[in-house]
Amino acid sequence: MLKQKLATAVTIVGIGALLAIPSVAAKAKPAAKPAKDGRETCYACHTEVKSLKENSKHAAIACTVCHDKTKEHLEKGPDVKPVTKIDQAVCGSCHKNQYESFYAVHHDPTGARKEKGIPAGRSPLQDKLLAGHGFTFEHAEPRGHAYMVVDQFAVDRFQGGRYQFKGGWKNYDKVGKTWDILEDRGPNAKLPETAMAGNPTCIQCKSSDLILQWKHLGEKGGKFDRTSNVNDVVKAINNPVGCIHCHDPHGAQPRIVRDGLIAAIEKDPAKNIFAKNGKTDLKVIDFRGFRKIGVMEKTDSRMMCAQCHVEYNCNPGTQRTDGKPVTFADARTNHFPLKNSLQLLEHYRSIDFFDFKHAVTGAKLIKFQHPEAETYAGSAHDKAGVQCHQCHMPQVKGKDGKKYSTHGVVKPIQMVQESCISCHKDYTPNKAKFMIETIRNYTKGKMRKSEYWLAQLIDTFAVAQREGVSPTILDQARLKHEEAHALWEYWTAENSDGFHNPEQARQSLTGSISASKAGVKLLNDAIMAVKQSKKEEPKKEEPKK
Repeated sequence: MLKQKLATAVTIVGIGALLAIPSVAAKAKPAAKPAKDGRETCYACHTEVKSLKENSKHAAIACTVCHDKTKEHLEKGPDVKPVTKIDQAVCGSCHKNQYESFYAVHHDPTGARKEKGIPAGRSPLQDKLLAGHGFTFEHAEPRGHAYMVVDQFAVDRFQGGRYQFKGGWKNYDKVGKTWDILEDRGPNAKLPETAMAGNPTCIQCKSSDLILQWKHLGEKGGKFDRTSNVNDVVKAINNPVGCIHCHDPHGAQPRIVRDGLIAAIEKDPAKNIFAKNGKTDLKVIDFRGFRKIGVMEKTDSRMMCAQCHVEYNCNPGTQRTDGKPVTFADARTNHFPLKNSLQLLEHYRSIDFFDFKHAVTGAKLIKFQHPEAETYAGSAHDKAGVQCHQCHMPQVKGKDGKKYSTHGVVKPIQMVQESCISCHKDYTPNKAKFMIETIRNYTKGKMRKSEYWLAQLIDTFAVAQREGVSPTILDQARLKHEEAHALWEYWTAENSDGFHNPEQARQSLTGSISASKAGVKLLNDAIMAVKQSKKEEPKKEEPKK
């Protein structure tokens, strides 16, 4: 029964804290004495590993537990690399409850393959409002983290539908290794109504498999980089994001490894969204100029989840100022702004970037990703000190009677007793669900109104073009479209329907409505002026015969 309860999750926030929040990190037994396994030989070169491992909770674990071919490496030197075991099962051999909950099958009907752009979806008018972008081919609600790789590869906007579930739909709920679940139908496979999207930057975020093959920020020097062939990268991925994204395997400390997030925090350690009292609890360690990790003194699942659950750019695009392409050779294709819905449009203008032009208006638009972390920043729960794992990875009892943090990453509404009532002691389960749905339904109402007025703006623009409204007015309307789009589309990408920050959601969405209405009025006034001028034009006299 417990496994079935854990299996009702739909992903809302990031991986949170694989393995050690807080049952392993906070309640682990005192560190054992270091094993006498000759590791000092390893430490002679790997001093950064020694500083993490010794006197830690993993101090007694021998290097050979996670690394194969160590003997050959020691005998032959750097020409023979030791093999690092990335598989989550290595961690799961000790942390069984966490491992099993991560891979629990999610049979919640609301998490089945559900398009956002349908009447009952998050964005019913998505196809019209994102016209010209690949997400219109399929943009589905997320499932659990165990599915994050297979769902990306099998979506209709990815590589023309080349990758499909083995055996068809009957294996849709299967979890495990990517290539035990999916099949490659070959480069000539192309399903109708699919797109060819997909890129290495996005893929390396959703899996830990490339951590030793991807140089910091995807620069040249690793096996793969931002410019690599996407299908070559696909074939190298066999696991979803794993334990080592959030937990240092050498010392069990909470950590982050996502390069774009580390770069954004390093750029402004005193004022980023995770900073407190002018500093961020993150010690950045550079591994020989190849990769960086950030280690924390205390668990901060806001940062851990922000490795994936942020707005970030991983795509090529176009420069606003001169129309030149932004290719994967450009660092802007692995970029974390860490800005909220009210700030992002101006941010992307400041770095001279946009994603695509709208197919009708030609407005220069941004396509946002899952911005949960920056939405949550500054919210009521954030100010109260609540972190992601407390709501989305609550403490439950395992079969052995011991408490652990579930790693299924649940919607709080599905486990309100553990997620909500642990703090809101005066709530009943029904009241907790009622309060959550009240906020979400209010926000959804504003989202629908935003979509209606954006659609009106697009339709009115088409009429204005046909009527011959001046290019100057059309350019002004495009700017209103850009503003209204950014303030609306952010909330279709953010996965809480406003619950993470209802005040910001209201301000943003009503701002979108206002911008669309202003654009519609601008165009309608111009259309009327054109029609009036046509009426007032003197008729040319017919020449006398």
